[in-house]
Amino acid sequence: MATGLIGTLAALVLGLLIASAKSTFDQKTNQVMQLTTSVIVLDDLLAQYGPEATGVRNHLRQTIQPLANRIWREQETPTGKPVHFQSTAEASTFENELERLSPKDDVQRSLQSRAIQTFTEGAQTRLQLFAQAGGSIPTPFLVILVFWLIAIFVSFTLFAQTNLVVTASLIVCALSFACAIFLILELDNPFTGLMGISSATLRSALLPLNP
Repeated sequence: MATGLIGTLAALVLGLLIASAKSTFDQKTNQVMQLTTSVIVLDDLLAQYGPEATGVRNHLRQTIQPLANRIWREQETPTGKPVHFQSTAEASTFENELERLSPKDDVQRSLQSRAIQTFTEGAQTRLQLFAQAGGSIPTPFLVILVFWLIAIFVSFTLFAQTNLVVTASLIVCALSFACAIFLILELDNPFTGLMGISSATLRSALLPLNP
């Protein structure tokens, strides 16, 4: 009865951890897609603005690589230490160039306003990625889960005979639980590991401008 109770609790916690990790993975994937979309829309607005925004568009392309490098490296920062967000020099320079555009008519004025709004939305998405860096699953959850699984397997072997079939079954079950925990850890850190979100989408969002 005790083993059944522990198994039920372990199954509930394991399901909750997988759901939480999957939610974190999907959320950060959507944020990267939103940031990429903001970059593409911003470049399109500047292209409609006219030749006066060519320099700003070139600068936008120069900010993408440092932006991607910073996002993916920040996820490796230990969450135990307080880290403060700082805007990069490239982003500040681009924002200043965007605000210094001199519209000649209402159309360009509207395009500039929409471009500034799009840049602000992209900056907010970038800030959310920074604020949510690191894993979202508390370590005690995983420690307790592993302890419960150990208790379950110990109870299985109390009265089991030592033979090849029993040993192989226990190994297969242990590998299955280990794969589940590995999946949780991979989904909870979507910018690293085998299932990490690729930065290629953001890095290749804009093609180089023709000289």
